[in-house]
Amino acid sequence: MKKKNKCLTKNKKGKSSLLKVLEQKEKEIANLQDQLNQKINEIYKISTISQFVVQKLGNVDEILDSIVKITADLLNTKICSIMLVDEQKQELQIKATQSLDEEYKNKPNIKIGQSISGLAVKDFRPISVLDVTKDSQYAFPDIAKKMGLVSMLAVPMFFQNKVIGVLNVYTSQQHEFTPLEINILQTMANQSAVAIGTSGLIKEITKTKEELETRKLVERAKGIIMKIKGMSEEDAHRFLQKKSMDTKKPLKEIASAIVIAYDIEK
Repeated sequence: MKKKNKCLTKNKKGKSSLLKVLEQKEKEIANLQDQLNQKINEIYKISTISQFVVQKLGNVDEILDSIVKITADLLNTKICSIMLVDEQKQELQIKATQSLDEEYKNKPNIKIGQSISGLAVKDFRPISVLDVTKDSQYAFPDIAKKMGLVSMLAVPMFFQNKVIGVLNVYTSQQHEFTPLEINILQTMANQSAVAIGTSGLIKEITKTKEELETRKLVERAKGIIMKIKGMSEEDAHRFLQKKSMDTKKPLKEIASAIVIAYDIEK
């Protein structure tokens, strides 16, 4: 009888231990599922930005506005902002932020190498600060205190091996940014840089194409004027310039009108 009771006790203990193990495994599985869902959400949002960049390449402001909003939501930060480099002044200026605070949006520009954002650009690397209100290198501690900003991460934006700006995020509590969070922010920064850089290239190509078209029209218009009025090439060009000045219309428009009129009369 005693042996039977001992066996029953052991069975109960065994079942109890097994249940605890199963409960622990269920918690681990639930935790892994949460992590997986978070990863899927991160990938989805980064993918959304990639698609948006492709669709809106001509509209840099719209792209950057979307990036700061999605980044702030993705990393659960209080503020996200993008600052771009002014190469002539060697300064960083806020270009986009989801913050509604006017004082933050109108912060003075900072020199490259100054404050946390300027250092990230100068050193070509991400820089994080546990508490900007206590960091001597941070340029705006009073604004940070007023807005309840604490930890900060600044990541440089690269395009064609050149830093063109910086992506910043701020938290409302002390937070040590993980390597994963830094990688996510760097990915978003790179997306921003591609949007800006590619849009700039598109504008340059468009400008070059328009200049070439204008040159072709002007050359043809000069040829028509030389033929009809018996002018030299130099005089024909002056004639076009004078018409442009007198009518206050672009040279391309004047040249186009002459070419169209000539083609109609032929």
